Order: sequence, then C-alpha cells, then structure tokens
Amino acid sequence: MPMAAEDIETMIRAAIPDAQVEITDLAGDGDHYAARVVSESFRGQTRVAQQRRVYDALGGNMGGVLHALQLTTATP
Repeated sequence: MPMAAEDIETMIRAAIPDAQVEITDLAGDGDHYAARVVSESFRGQTRVAQQRRVYDALGGNMGGVLHALQLTTATP
C-alpha cells in the first residue's frame, strides 16, 4: 500500500519541528515522491547529515512502503 504525502510530511515535521516541507507526488502513484525540506537546524551540517536526518525521520518506510524519494535539503 502506498504512503500518503501527508504522512511523509507529518513524520518529517515530528522529527524536525522547524522544517518547511514540500512534498510532490512525481508519478501520481503514491510511490515516487520529491521532498524539499528547509530547516534552520540543518545549518552547519553537511548535505549527507541533513539527508540522513530526513531519512531517519521516515523510519523503516524507505524502500518498503515508500519506494522512492527524491530529496533536497537546505537552510533558510
């Protein structure tokens, strides 16, 4: 069963409360999303560390319920 965009956003915001999150369903199938996550808490972190925080927020859903996520992270 695909994961809803709202669920992805909720999980990210729960782990990174100050995040601005934009989710786009790339294929209209609920399996392929793009996410842009902007957070002041990313300041000073490498891109890899920023993206790891987002993937950690999604728990074990990556590669399972959530098939693909094109991820962009940034600071404001």
